[in-house]
Amino acid sequence: MWAWQLVLAVGFGIGSAVIPVLNAEAYVLGVGVSGALDPVVAAIGVSIGQTIGKVAMFLAVRYRPGYAGRKTKEPKPVNLDTRWGRFVQWNRGVSKRLLDAMSDSRWGAPVTLLSAFIGIPPLYGVALIGGASRMKTVVFTLSVLAGRVARFVLLALGVSGF
Repeated sequence: MWAWQLVLAVGFGIGSAVIPVLNAEAYVLGVGVSGALDPVVAAIGVSIGQTIGKVAMFLAVRYRPGYAGRKTKEPKPVNLDTRWGRFVQWNRGVSKRLLDAMSDSRWGAPVTLLSAFIGIPPLYGVALIGGASRMKTVVFTLSVLAGRVARFVLLALGVSGF
């Protein structure tokens, strides 16, 4: 009986990882409140599905066509006298710092784990930035899985207690 519940939850988890409108937390809460499915099995299934979806996004960015052979080019100069130019320059600096942080072995895994468990920074963006960084796929996968399992199982146990 639990096998089809797991398959259903994994499928929803994959969908919710890629399509932000599908809310995995609402799915786990709904399963726990309704009592139709085992909430812990659903939470584990959604966690596995979310991990599969986020790793797919990670790999899609990493192995997109032309990415490996692309040479870095100088960014277009911006006019720092305008508000837009200052914003563009600020955005470039933030993006570079994020890529450097995700590439660093000291910060990549903790940021991904924090994002997967708490949701700040959003895991959708972390998956995309992680794919563009030098972060190892195994580290990303394990961080997302651990954070998501902890998040959804705690949520399922909290709801199933009522």
